[in-house]
Amino acid sequence: MGGPELDHLIGLFSHLPGLGPRSARRIVLKLLTERETRLAPLIGALQSVSALVRSCAVCGNLDSRDPCAICADPTRERRICVVEQVSDLWALERTHSYRGSYHVLGGVLSAIGGRGPDDLRIKSLLARLEAGTVEEVILALPATVDGATTAHFLAEKLHALGVRTSRLAQGVPMGGAIDVLDEGTLSTALRARSPA
Repeated sequence: MGGPELDHLIGLFSHLPGLGPRSARRIVLKLLTERETRLAPLIGALQSVSALVRSCAVCGNLDSRDPCAICADPTRERRICVVEQVSDLWALERTHSYRGSYHVLGGVLSAIGGRGPDDLRIKSLLARLEAGTVEEVILALPATVDGATTAHFLAEKLHALGVRTSRLAQGVPMGGAIDVLDEGTLSTALRARSPA
């Protein structure tokens, strides 16, 4: 169509979530026909993000600061919401219903996927709780078999430490991923959480 460079770029875009080859072609065409207003700013933003954004050493969020803006905020409540991925953290933040901090596990336990406790950020979560300043841990993990297994595993560890633990409640459907739920559903689930 337009040479190997264009085919390569279209291929890269088509592998992004929510995009297929047709959408990727439209994006590439738009970028190339509006180089100064679209392509140049995008290139600059991608270079900046690549150079500056890192995982927060405390919670695992992505930010150009370390600790991230959420961890550095002294007005946050003394609660930790445990999530599977950064996308889940961002989804919960969009609700404006939760004012605590977070902990990104980086996945869930999975016998089939070969992910055990040492493959997740569980040790760093437990280390955060040793100071004794956290009032509650909210397990906001996906309503899947692996998510439930991970929540059960963590609940046992947290109960042994004497930490009050809760889970998201109604509104989170079985098999549902946190990052695709709407803000209203997530707000309801946070308010109606139950002991774990």
